[in-house]
Amino acid sequence: MPSQFEIGNTQSEMLVDSFGRVINNLRISVTDRCNFRCRYCMPEEGMVWLEKSELLTYEEIARLVHIFGEMGVSKIRLTGGEPLMRKELHLLVEKLARIPHIHDLALTTNGYFLAEQALLLYKAGLRRINVSMDSLDAAKFNLMTRRNYYNKVWAGLEAVENLGIRPIKINAVLIRGVNDDEIINFAHLVRTKPFIVRFIEFMPIGMNDGWGPDKVVPSKEIIERIEKGTGKKLVPVEYHGSQPADRFAFEDGIGEVGFISSVSEPFCNHCNRVRITSDGKLRTCLFSLQETDLRALVRGNAADGEIKSVIRGAIAKKEKGHLINRPEFVRPSRTMSQIGG
Repeated sequence: MPSQFEIGNTQSEMLVDSFGRVINNLRISVTDRCNFRCRYCMPEEGMVWLEKSELLTYEEIARLVHIFGEMGVSKIRLTGGEPLMRKELHLLVEKLARIPHIHDLALTTNGYFLAEQALLLYKAGLRRINVSMDSLDAAKFNLMTRRNYYNKVWAGLEAVENLGIRPIKINAVLIRGVNDDEIINFAHLVRTKPFIVRFIEFMPIGMNDGWGPDKVVPSKEIIERIEKGTGKKLVPVEYHGSQPADRFAFEDGIGEVGFISSVSEPFCNHCNRVRITSDGKLRTCLFSLQETDLRALVRGNAADGEIKSVIRGAIAKKEKGHLINRPEFVRPSRTMSQIGG
C-alpha cells in the first residue's frame, strides 16, 4: 500500500495535450445530488443518485489533487450537483487549501446552504465563490429552478458579501424568451453591489431541456443590449485569454461582467481545464463521450506514478473542441449535474 502522498515526485512535467494546451485547471464534482431542478441541467423527476460508496472520499479527492498539483495543476474548483449537500464540505476545503501546489481554490454553488456554511468555508480557506442565479425575479427564478428558494439564495449571497469574500460571481444562464429580458437588471446589479455577473450561453447538456440554437443569446448581443440600456460602454479586461470567461468593465470603472460564450464563440483553442466526476471519472471536456476511471486506480492501490501515467494518457487525447451546432454533435449520456457543473 503506497503512502497517502508518495514522496519524491515534487514536480513532474506539465500536463500538455496534443494541441499544445497546458492543463492547469481542474474541476471536481463532490456529489451528483442537487436540491434544485434547473431546466437546463436536469429533468424534474426520475434522477437516480449515486450510492455513497460510489463517491470519491475526501481523502481520495485530496490524493488526486496532490497528484494533479505535482503535474502543474494550480487551480481547483469544487462543483456538484450541489456541493454543499456533501456533508461537512469545509473539511475537504481545509485539506485542499493545505496542498502546496494549489494556489486558487474556488466553489460553484446554487447558494441554498450558503448562509449556514459560508463562515466555515471561509475559515477553511475558501476565497472565491460562484453562485448560480439565473433570475433576479422571484417568480421567474422559481420557474427556471423548479424550486421556491429565491430568498435562501439571496441570504447566501449576503452572507458571503458580509464575510468579505471577493470576488463574488453570479452565474446566469440566459435562455431567449425566458430570462433574457433581465440583462439590464443584472447590469445594474453589478454597478451597485460587489458582484460580477457572468452570462453563460445556454448549452445542450441537460435532459429534455428544450435546447435549440434559437434559444441561445449570443454574448455580442448581450453586450449591445447592456451598452444601450445603461448608456455605458463595456471595455475588455480579459478577452479570449486562458479563462473561459471574457471579462468586461464599464467604461467608468464601476462594475464588471463576464461572458462564457461556449456556443457562439467557443474557447476550446485555449481550454486549460479537465474535470473529475463525483464517482472519480476523469473527463477532458464537458462534452466528452469517453471517461477515464481514476477511482478504480486509487482504490486498487495504484502508485502515484501509475496514476500520473494514466492521467497523461488521457490528457494526450483531449478533444480539440466540442461539436455543438455541427451535424456530428452527440450529447453526453450524463447530464450536467452528473458530470459536474
